[in-house]
Amino acid sequence: MIGNSFILGVSGSGKSFAAKCEITSYMLSTDADIIIIDPEREYAPLVNAMGGEVIEISASSPNHINAMDMTKDYGEINPVIEKSQFLQSLCEQIIAGHKFTKGQQSIIDRCTESVYRYYQQGNYQGVPPTLQDFRDELLKQPEPEAHSLALELELFTKGSLNTFAKQTNVDTNNRLLCYDILELGEQLRPIGMLVILDSILNRITANRQKGKQTFVYIDEIYLLFMHEYSAQFLFKLWKRVRKYGAFCTGITQDVEDLLQSHIARTMLSNSEFVVMLNQAATNRDELSKLLNISDTQLSYITDVDAGHGLLKVGSSLVPFENDFPKDTELYRLMNTKLSEMGRQ
Repeated sequence: MIGNSFILGVSGSGKSFAAKCEITSYMLSTDADIIIIDPEREYAPLVNAMGGEVIEISASSPNHINAMDMTKDYGEINPVIEKSQFLQSLCEQIIAGHKFTKGQQSIIDRCTESVYRYYQQGNYQGVPPTLQDFRDELLKQPEPEAHSLALELELFTKGSLNTFAKQTNVDTNNRLLCYDILELGEQLRPIGMLVILDSILNRITANRQKGKQTFVYIDEIYLLFMHEYSAQFLFKLWKRVRKYGAFCTGITQDVEDLLQSHIARTMLSNSEFVVMLNQAATNRDELSKLLNISDTQLSYITDVDAGHGLLKVGSSLVPFENDFPKDTELYRLMNTKLSEMGRQ
């Protein structure tokens, strides 16, 4: 499927399996890059078997993604201007959603330009700055508002949650990349989501220059809508990446929670493809209203077996059945049903 899409269904309906089928198909039939955000550690066996890179990220992990990584093709206008906007969102998230005090946004913009100056002069080659460098630059400013912001950043730069304030030390260039965020933790997750989405944007913009497609899979996507800034960043990514040759797929069982977000509803109603597997009653009601599904069509997502459902393609709704052969190594790698895993 080419286009932004959603895969929706209750636990055990075959959501992750459907995503893995797509991922395998793209790996075998195209040269596209594939990036996965995996909050439940479900994709590692398949990714490892296909030679991909699984990056486990947490406060105690030795793996690091530099929040300040930036390619020369980052964004649409000026890389530093767009990175300044990202850092404003990151800082506002760090200060627990409080509004900036007077002048803090201007200070962030000024410091962003300053810390990237040498990196820009080197044509975006060499070592990029880190959040630690950014905080040091804040401390050089004369305004007390800058020092207040630096204090807020201390935990995430010099403290115990500094995993995104160090140079990237993992291979983010593998064709198949999986961000394992199971152990990211509640306090670090909102910031981690932003940094990972920004890292994905870096990859997409670099691939655009190569004429290479990128497919992004976000499992349990509702987690991103729980935080204002990651939801807004995802929405921007969702809208703009199509013209970059990239396509996003959101996967979730929490349809009711997802549809409480206006941003999520907009994304869902405007997606080219929606894969609907078995749905809970409340979810069926919401989806029927949003996607104009008739009572007859709803029967295809009511008390059905795993892998059975309804596919929305544009304005058309088509029933489907994913009857994958179970006596294969590929099925074993993709399957996450505990009842079957014990017999393999």
